[in-house]
Amino acid sequence: MSTLTDLCVIESSTVEAHSLDDYESEKPRWCKGCGDHGVLASLQRMLRTNNLDPEDVVSVSGIGCSSRLPHYLKTYGFHGIHGRALPIATGVRLARPELPVIVIMGDGDCFSIGGNHWLHAIRYNINAVVLVLDNEVYALTKMQVSPTTPDGWKTNTTPHGTYLQPMNPLSVVMGMTNVSFLAQTATWLPAHLDETIEKAWDHHGLSFVRVLQRCPVFMPKAFGEGGLNFPVVFLEHEDGIPVHPLLLKRGQTQAHNHRDINEAQRVAVSVDPAPMGLIYRNPDVPAYEEIRRSRQDRPDHQTFVQRLDAAMDRYTVS
Repeated sequence: MSTLTDLCVIESSTVEAHSLDDYESEKPRWCKGCGDHGVLASLQRMLRTNNLDPEDVVSVSGIGCSSRLPHYLKTYGFHGIHGRALPIATGVRLARPELPVIVIMGDGDCFSIGGNHWLHAIRYNINAVVLVLDNEVYALTKMQVSPTTPDGWKTNTTPHGTYLQPMNPLSVVMGMTNVSFLAQTATWLPAHLDETIEKAWDHHGLSFVRVLQRCPVFMPKAFGEGGLNFPVVFLEHEDGIPVHPLLLKRGQTQAHNHRDINEAQRVAVSVDPAPMGLIYRNPDVPAYEEIRRSRQDRPDHQTFVQRLDAAMDRYTVS
């Protein structure tokens, strides 16, 4: 007679173990040295670690260099229009709540044309991982100013230099109602990037992650030429994002309670040094799609058809 242990071993042995190849699609066409390559690789490693079936994951993007990522990640993908990735992702979560969703956007895509959707997505708190790859410039359209472009930088739309201080997206997120997860990392910190995406994946709710990355073509000097001399501080907590000892060459650590919203707001407004790690997490904020479903009248099939017929009969010409 088979024991329970034997059955568990048999069942686990039948589960297909995925490799990185299972999540690789066409060859990326990003520029050499672009941080998008690192984010794609990190996502593929996370999917492999969790042994997720590619057909059970949906990746959604808008427009920009980073928004080509769904083409290169072998999952269901939706390449949307500029700034509209978050409402598309919300629709996916409402229609198919069993499918996990990854949203990929750039700084212009999210913070500029998509700014209205960005703010309300934080408030709605759908269950999804949202990665904003921030290179501080519109790169796909050849170097126009974005909301996070540093003051005084010359671009094609500001040839005499930008006039405004850059937006701090972290402080904006921490000012929104229902925020449940906020973290920041960088592509030149690959181990930290991996840990951050994994932590975001494990969170129930909208996990908002800002990923700093240098554009090697249009913003090669940004972030201290890709982190070489960019001041950062690593946020440390027993339940936060681990800080590998080698990271201490890049910056110091700072104890931080990411469960305290007031402390998180104070950290979010700091920019020098830039905070790296888990800034805030509150898993008790309910997800929008679950609120909707809990309040909906869900009739059986026969009742649904009857109601549909009655609705259509209103437009029938007798």
